[in-house]
Amino acid sequence: MTSRVSTAAAFAAAFIALWSVPGSETRAQDVTPSPPPAPASDAPAAEPGPRPYSSLRPRRVRPIARASEAPKPAAAATPQAPLPPAAPPVAVSVAPLLRPELEAFVDGVVQRAMARDHIAGVTISVVQNGQVVLKKGYGFANLGQRRPVDPDKTLFRIASISKTFTWIALMNEIESGHMRLDGPVNLYLPEPLQLKDQGKKTQVRLRDLMTHTAGFEDRALGQLFERDPNRIRPLADYLRQERPRRVREPGLLPSYSNYGAALAGAAVANVTGKPFEQLVTEEIILPTGMRHTTFREARPWRDNLPAPMSEDLAAELSDGFSWTPLGWKVRPREFIGQVAPAGSASSTAGDMAKYMNLLLNGGVIDGKTVFSPKTAQAFRTPMYRPAPEAAGWNAGFQDIPLPGGRRGFGHAGATLYFHSNMVVAPDLGLGVFVSVNTDSGVNLPATLPATIIEHFYANPPAVPSPSAMTYEQAKLYEGDYLTTRRAYGGLEGFINRMIGRATVRATPDGRLSVSEGGSAALFNAAGRSGVFKAVDGPLVIVFDANGDRPSRFYAARGFATYERVSPPRSASLLIATVALAGLASLATVLGAIVRNRREARQTPVQARASQMQTAQAVLWLISAVCMGVFAIRASDQTAAFFGWPSGWLLSGSACALVAALMSVLTLGALPMVWRGGRRVDSWTAGRKVAFTFTTLLFVFLSVLLGLWGYLLPWS
Repeated sequence: MTSRVSTAAAFAAAFIALWSVPGSETRAQDVTPSPPPAPASDAPAAEPGPRPYSSLRPRRVRPIARASEAPKPAAAATPQAPLPPAAPPVAVSVAPLLRPELEAFVDGVVQRAMARDHIAGVTISVVQNGQVVLKKGYGFANLGQRRPVDPDKTLFRIASISKTFTWIALMNEIESGHMRLDGPVNLYLPEPLQLKDQGKKTQVRLRDLMTHTAGFEDRALGQLFERDPNRIRPLADYLRQERPRRVREPGLLPSYSNYGAALAGAAVANVTGKPFEQLVTEEIILPTGMRHTTFREARPWRDNLPAPMSEDLAAELSDGFSWTPLGWKVRPREFIGQVAPAGSASSTAGDMAKYMNLLLNGGVIDGKTVFSPKTAQAFRTPMYRPAPEAAGWNAGFQDIPLPGGRRGFGHAGATLYFHSNMVVAPDLGLGVFVSVNTDSGVNLPATLPATIIEHFYANPPAVPSPSAMTYEQAKLYEGDYLTTRRAYGGLEGFINRMIGRATVRATPDGRLSVSEGGSAALFNAAGRSGVFKAVDGPLVIVFDANGDRPSRFYAARGFATYERVSPPRSASLLIATVALAGLASLATVLGAIVRNRREARQTPVQARASQMQTAQAVLWLISAVCMGVFAIRASDQTAAFFGWPSGWLLSGSACALVAALMSVLTLGALPMVWRGGRRVDSWTAGRKVAFTFTTLLFVFLSVLLGLWGYLLPWS
């Protein structure tokens, strides 16, 4: 079992990139006004076959709740929470960015990142005061044809930035009175998609979906992305078949949820009576003039799915890449159409420049109103924030701390190979979009918007001030914390428990070091109890105290909450137990091989118990080998996602389950093993002690693995 120690570490390292949340490619410079929209490339088309929702209602008919829900009069009487007061676009008085200086700076940052992180292609656009200041592409979208990234033509997967289109469509229906922000989402869903209470007292509201506080667990492996287009399901089928567990009451803690955003898209499509792809095209994409943006995907036509992407747009899609020792490797195309409202959009830097101008201009572009000033203000106003200093959620958009004490809003997004980020800073009249097409390029989109703002609009970073806390005070926050954005059971829950941990340690000078996924950041006490600000940036983490000891903290980017891990679920305890059990397993097997078989000093019960314990040791070692092979293969995230659940992981789990059951039986045989027979035909005291220690160790390992979810091969 010693191999399980290195296995856990290798597997954790292999999977870190999979859960980096929400990538961004090149473009040509353009300072001309946006051309008028031309719907030739993604015009709404009649959908083939039956609609995705079997009970679509006419647009102007308010959905009716089921009899099992709250009585209709009471639901109708629930007051609508007011939206923030309407506000005109912010008048910006700061010095505008000059294209030559901005381009020179961005060129340097992007080119260094491309060389350092082996990024094949980047696309970027920067807008300010209604103008496109910079629009540029770097590198290649297709290596075989050496097709360079064109910011006006090359489509990148923008992943979770797709959700912002969903929130615009939803807010339009809320403003029109067809939906209510504080209304239960079940009021707007067809019966097969309605959420069950699952023991929870409160219904999930639209507000909870927009702030990612619905209380869902988060599952992704084997179903969020598809490689085979024949496996793509209609949105309604996906939502019905992949329904997550509700693990907490809604409105309590943030935990980013693709399922929640997809559910919101299904609700607004159900109320309007239009398939989601058609709705978002008609109401947002075409009025904004985004001729190279679509939620449709490049796949064959199927009667039960929305129409695929047009051939003209499909020809301009960028490939996705991974860096290998032999160079870039073209990866299989990712399909996300089964959860389209949460992440299926593809766009260009040029189109995203128009989108950012729409957001900055209060929902109006080229004289067309896409959403109202009240909705525009809602996108800029915190709807959920754990503390005034921390990142939170506006109406579906992320509330983002920026350098210089400013705040912005926007959204990040990631598929397996594309990483994107869009940040809008209203007080600067500024918007930055960046996307990369290589899985190793996550750092550039995550940091470039803040880097631009810091360089041009913030004072140079000051020397970090001394910590306001002593080492003894900082030690109260030390511990291992586990993300709430995870599966809560089964083998995926086991994997998430391995890779979803953050370690908080106190430094001798009273700061906190927060480590996650192989990277670490330092945080200083920020004045108010439990609030810590990054030493080298604007990010903030906030701890919740439970008595004298903090029980959780809110992630710096607002995507999840991290809860303190109890001792039985400690990773260090599991690793130590696995290592010790591995040594015991090897000793048991070696003992069975080298022991003098002619020695008959054992009773029949002792002989059977010895055979059973040897079989357990073999099973534990086989489980370790299977897990090791799985961890090695999981270093290729494509294999991990598309091949889930792996046969190696299932085999390892099944072997561990059988070994655990045998351990319980062996534990029951201990009294008879110790009783033995006559002195001359029984084990020695030393062997009895060794057998007992190994039995108790195997039982303890079984309990730990059961708590971690590893003993559930059928899940």
